[in-house]
Amino acid sequence: MTTTENSGARRRGRPGYDLETLLKAAAELFYERGYDGTSIQDLATRLGIAKSAIYHHVPSKEALLRLAVDRALDGLFAEVAELGGGRAIDRLDRLVRGSITVLVEQLPFVTLLLRVRGNSETEREALARRREFDQIVTALVAEAAAEGDLRADIDPAMTTRLLFGMVNSLIEWYRPQGGLSAAELADTVAAVAFDGLRVRS
Repeated sequence: MTTTENSGARRRGRPGYDLETLLKAAAELFYERGYDGTSIQDLATRLGIAKSAIYHHVPSKEALLRLAVDRALDGLFAEVAELGGGRAIDRLDRLVRGSITVLVEQLPFVTLLLRVRGNSETEREALARRREFDQIVTALVAEAAAEGDLRADIDPAMTTRLLFGMVNSLIEWYRPQGGLSAAELADTVAAVAFDGLRVRS
């Protein structure tokens, strides 16, 4: 959690409109209308509050964007930090499952993160962190192939794009109220990714 977020969390505005509520609404609006197409007034209208209530928590729209994308990115890198040791294939499995948990728990923020295009400094920094995460995954894939647990005839970067293309596509249809838990979702994705769909005799 960032210093800005910590300080904002302590400075609560009107009841029901704390920083968390504000961030979720901002992430949803940025996704719906685009960052450039969303104003602080739009956000205030969505929440039914005055613009001054928003500035009570954050100094600018850019600060809201940074907090929102950092929520998703910090979650992903926290999963990396928890990987521990063992074979690369097991660490990769844990990272895929952990990433799905982050997606489920931080759905508005992950959805926004996957839509940024680098049109602002904050977006460019977010894309750089996404590339760093992809490089970590690619290194794990390459290590697992070298250990004989994954196919070595497929480029590790391609495997990473395909694997996390599947994970990231969950934002298009997954809804928390659908009854599918994060663990069940992770089990299904891991089964498809690592075991495949074909039944083998």
